[in-house]
Amino acid sequence: MKYLFSSRVVAALVVALVLSNASSARAQDEVTLIAPGGIRAAVEQLIPGFERKTGHKVKATFGSGGGTKQQVVRGDAFDVPIVQPPYPEVLASGNVVASSATPLASVAVGVAVRQGAPKPDISTPDAVKRMLLAAKSIAYPDAANGAAAGVSFNETLKKLGIAEQMEPKIKRAQGGAGAMAAVAKGEVEIGLTFLSEMSEPGITIVGPLPREISTPTTLVGFVSSHAKDAAAAKALLEYLSSAEAAAVYTAQGMQPGR
Repeated sequence: MKYLFSSRVVAALVVALVLSNASSARAQDEVTLIAPGGIRAAVEQLIPGFERKTGHKVKATFGSGGGTKQQVVRGDAFDVPIVQPPYPEVLASGNVVASSATPLASVAVGVAVRQGAPKPDISTPDAVKRMLLAAKSIAYPDAANGAAAGVSFNETLKKLGIAEQMEPKIKRAQGGAGAMAAVAKGEVEIGLTFLSEMSEPGITIVGPLPREISTPTTLVGFVSSHAKDAAAAKALLEYLSSAEAAAVYTAQGMQPGR
């Protein structure tokens, strides 16, 4: 009986050890990525190809541009972070390998209207100014929550000199998806966010804002200083800057970084 009990204990310990090693192997084989929502659609489309090619699994989480930077600065656990410039605080944190900086893509803030509505003229800064002043309401991501598209469009309003005039018409949304949903539902006339976030079926994309008043936002990837497997993290970064990735970025309304 004593022998039987010991055998069971040993067997249980063996099973526990095997499961523990398997779990550890899976964790080691998983590459974690954090990024702003502006590149989400493209990254999610690219992940399966990377997983098939390398055997590594990717766990990706997305947030606001400002929020992602803060995650890096805090030293949160990740293998590959994607951030937008300027990022002096990211480099100063020591939590990324500075030499691994890899431009992936850039994306412009665009204009959308409800499906079936006439497309406004946005060909020049003056045309955009007229459109905004004529609109009864607009929606765009809330910069206060760290949304990079919102930060960018706030700068556009300042450049046009109409920030105060527009304030009563503005609905600040929860991310680009929130802004586009407001347009599709007819809650606002004009919606603005990154072109890569304009996937709501009930909208019509008018196009990007002119560069004179809206500089596209660049997205740059790094290998984390604390990556569990630096080689796997580097491989993911290389895949996200490959020719295959460039085709996906272009299809998502982005400009490939290379």
